[in-house]
Amino acid sequence: MSDVREILKKRPLLFDGGMGTYYKAKPGQECEQANLLDPEGVLAVHGAYLEAGADAIKTNTFGLPRMAAAGNPLWEALTDEGWRLAAQAAAKTGAAVFADLGPAPDTESLPAAQIYTALAERFAALGAKNFLFETLSSDAGVAEAAKQIKEAVPDAFVLVSFAVLPDGYTREGRHCTQLVRSMTACGAVDAVGLNCVSAPGAMRTLVQQLGRTELPLSVMPNAGYPVVTRTRVQYQGRPEYFARELVGLAAEGVRILGGCCGTTPAHIAALRTALDALPEQLPVAAAAPVPTAAKPEVETDDAFLRKLNAGQKVIAIELDSPKDADLTGYLEGARRLQAAGADLLTIADCPIARARMDSSLVACRVHRELGLNVLPHMTCRDRNLNATKALLLGLYAEGVREVLAITGDPIPTAERDEVKNVYQFNSRKLAQYIVSLAGEGREMPSPLTVFGALNLNARNFDVELRRAQEKLENGMSGFLTQPVLSAQAVENLKKTREALGSRAKILAGIMPVVSQRNAIFMENEVNGIHVDAEIIERFAGLDRVQGEELGLEVSVKAAQAAAPYADGFYLMTPFNRIALMERLIARLKEEGVAD
Repeated sequence: MSDVREILKKRPLLFDGGMGTYYKAKPGQECEQANLLDPEGVLAVHGAYLEAGADAIKTNTFGLPRMAAAGNPLWEALTDEGWRLAAQAAAKTGAAVFADLGPAPDTESLPAAQIYTALAERFAALGAKNFLFETLSSDAGVAEAAKQIKEAVPDAFVLVSFAVLPDGYTREGRHCTQLVRSMTACGAVDAVGLNCVSAPGAMRTLVQQLGRTELPLSVMPNAGYPVVTRTRVQYQGRPEYFARELVGLAAEGVRILGGCCGTTPAHIAALRTALDALPEQLPVAAAAPVPTAAKPEVETDDAFLRKLNAGQKVIAIELDSPKDADLTGYLEGARRLQAAGADLLTIADCPIARARMDSSLVACRVHRELGLNVLPHMTCRDRNLNATKALLLGLYAEGVREVLAITGDPIPTAERDEVKNVYQFNSRKLAQYIVSLAGEGREMPSPLTVFGALNLNARNFDVELRRAQEKLENGMSGFLTQPVLSAQAVENLKKTREALGSRAKILAGIMPVVSQRNAIFMENEVNGIHVDAEIIERFAGLDRVQGEELGLEVSVKAAQAAAPYADGFYLMTPFNRIALMERLIARLKEEGVAD
């Protein structure tokens, strides 16, 4: 079996193409199951790529991480046979064999690192020395697994490859430069690269944007973009074009080349011929990045952030957008709250998953007309990655510098037959994606500040606090909390401040209770809110005026209790009562709780 490192010293290493798409074009079973059900068919595919000139082939085991995570007992037998078949095929030419591991799900109960490690140990016991983690959307668990591989097989060669869209981001919102940097820094990876999703031309542009890399770079694009005809998916990219684009990358320093979906032995043969025609001495690193034009200076923060970062207590106030298309009353309400002393207007994104005017569009209008800083809520529901990115770019262009990233409420059960949920990522991944849009050569000159939600009323607050720490690690700068309406909420707020210190800006949630009925409803039907029984009892028999007065008293006391542990307050407007919130802001200022 060829030594990969020795090949790389002399010339680029050529991999095979897309096993899955090429095998499926023939009669037979699903790809990985074919290791047991159609071994001759798998051997034939390996043989075709080797005959085309591949220096290395991948085991037919791409889908096994998901299979193992799902508890399918066949994963071990499929691993064994996948290795045996690839080794048998490669023995005829001396080609290198890579144990192929596709993406593994990453959950708290079963981390991706555990799945990868179990498979890698199985391969190592079979004699594997080369390992490929491919088509990944994140680096979850990879560094840990790579280190375990190096401990078991010190001379192992580990290649990690990410599936990246033409704009440089994975489907989980990670930019390729971040991922390449992460794998380089881990110290247990020998080469890093990109594969799948993008066609050769787009991937060549991505490589130029990456610039020089410390580790050897791998590039394995699709043959082109898929064309769906009835039940078949076809790739129409021609082998000559594929070879021309990739040999150009080799001339610029890419050391590992191959193909992914839609690439056939014909594509690999064309690339083999092109590579063999190159001069012997080639650069060993990728080309320098394409220079970009200087961008004009833009405001990177705003009055709200400057006040918050100066240590002054800020006031953010939430006002739900209209249910109809008329913004007249809403803008007047926002103007009144601004005059009362609100530093920031927050706008929910279709709370309880019921349609209202879009929070981001409303935020842009308020900011444009009033000059008031705004914090539109952005849920993971109902937008895929493309729609999210488009919206964020529009917000930035309109001068919006803060967003609140939350998972979002699911569509109510009664409406699911007509309205479907779309969840591509959670709030942590959304935050990570938002902050990754800024940087050299990126779409935004400066990052947006991302806030998240913190439920002080969570039954298992230790879990909630751990998630808050993960949110900070993924790019969030602070949190807006659920309402403080109990002694336990204050205690959890104190615990949060002690755990997170100055790393997080915390706006304590304050929501005036206006009646006993209102209090009982929130306690029983609103997720994330807990109202002390004592507070509920105090509202018994009160009329509207009395209820509002007591609500103000309770809210001010809650703010006073929360103040030592908070950087400001997040006021929630009940039933669109603007006048009540004007009075609350005035009381907070009179009591010296807010600056």
